[in-house]
Amino acid sequence: MGAITYDMEIRSSIPAAKMLKALVLDADTLIPKIMPQAIKNVEIPGGDGRSQFKSAKHRGNALDTENLTHSYSIIEDDALMGVLDSVTYHVKIVPTEDGGCICKNRSMYHMKDGVEISGKKIKEGKEKAMAKFKAIEVYLQAN
Repeated sequence: MGAITYDMEIRSSIPAAKMLKALVLDADTLIPKIMPQAIKNVEIPGGDGRSQFKSAKHRGNALDTENLTHSYSIIEDDALMGVLDSVTYHVKIVPTEDGGCICKNRSMYHMKDGVEISGKKIKEGKEKAMAKFKAIEVYLQAN
C-alpha cells in the first residue's frame, strides 16, 4: 500500500477560534446550509464525520479545541473512489497577528495495493477542499 501526502495552507481574515468552530464543530449543520449541492444529509453514527461526497464514512481521530487542531479519516464509501483504503486529514488553524488565521491542512491518501492515483484526482480533491473553506469564509464574513 502506497501513500501520497500533500500540504495546503489557506489564509483567512476570520479569527482562528471562529474558523475552527465553523470548519469542525458546526460543520454538520453549516455545510449543508451553505453548500447544499455538496451535502444533502449528515448522519454521524460516531466520531466527527464530515464529507463532500454522496456517501462517506468518517472517523474522528482527534480534536483539540485549545490548540485548534483536528484529525479525521475517510474510511468507507464513494469518497475513496475505489482506489483508496483511506484518506487522513490533519487540520491546524493558526492565529495571525492581524486577527485572522492560517488553516494548515495535511492530507494523506492511502492507496490500495497496486493502485496509483493521478495528479489530476489529487488536484480535484484539493479544489473541493478549497471551495468548502472559501464557502465557510464567505458565510462567516456575511454573518
